[in-house]
Amino acid sequence: MTTYDTPSQPKKILVVTAHPEPRSLNAALTAFAVRHLRAAGHQVRVSDLYAMKWKAQVDADDFPDHADGGRLDVLAGHERATLAGRLTPDVAAEQEKVVWSDAVVLQFPLWWFSVPAILKGWFDRVFTNGFAHGPAVPPPYSEGALGGRRALVSVTVGARESAFSDRGVHGPLADVLHPVQHGLFWFTGMAPLEPFALYGTVDVSSERFERAQREYGRRLDGLFTDPPVPFRTLTGGDYDREMRLLPGREAPGAHGLGLHVSP
Repeated sequence: MTTYDTPSQPKKILVVTAHPEPRSLNAALTAFAVRHLRAAGHQVRVSDLYAMKWKAQVDADDFPDHADGGRLDVLAGHERATLAGRLTPDVAAEQEKVVWSDAVVLQFPLWWFSVPAILKGWFDRVFTNGFAHGPAVPPPYSEGALGGRRALVSVTVGARESAFSDRGVHGPLADVLHPVQHGLFWFTGMAPLEPFALYGTVDVSSERFERAQREYGRRLDGLFTDPPVPFRTLTGGDYDREMRLLPGREAPGAHGLGLHVSP
């Protein structure tokens, strides 16, 4: 695999983890990642959403200036509160961590083909209009609002790997994770790497976990050197004014979500 230049100095990494059990496989992978990254000289901060008792839902309580009984416009309200510095302290603290970071690592179990609700709530409340997207910041699907940062998903999956293959019954894992990889990370300008996935997690032997740690360690070592997923930029000439991919830009046989990855 082609890699980029080795980083010349330690980096700052935010690890966001979402599992309710502190003795879980996800907790073990989080602890391993933190140890491994710190041993490499990086600075690491952790947002353990369940331990933090993170509030997942967006509601009127997120907008201190919202008038009681008034209609809540979440998009506009987020923009006003963000630009005025009037977000709630918990959201402002997480945004500060994202701004501080050179990379974000997400650790979570795949539940119903998606992230746990508490992690989705972190997306909803932290990546506000005016901070991660919107007219006040650079355009999406490019080196946008959060450009210059790397992003890595580490996910545990109960099913076998073959079920998430190109002909697997669950569909390719890249498609399942597209809302996170493309819709969250790339939309806001972060460069997502290929995800690290540990399959068949209903029963993981100590030997298999040791192998997984070694592989995960290699992926963490490449956090700033491995090439990201080559998603197309919105401003690179591949899309028309209606945000549709221009004819003939795809690789032969490409279809579906794969259209938005450069050949």
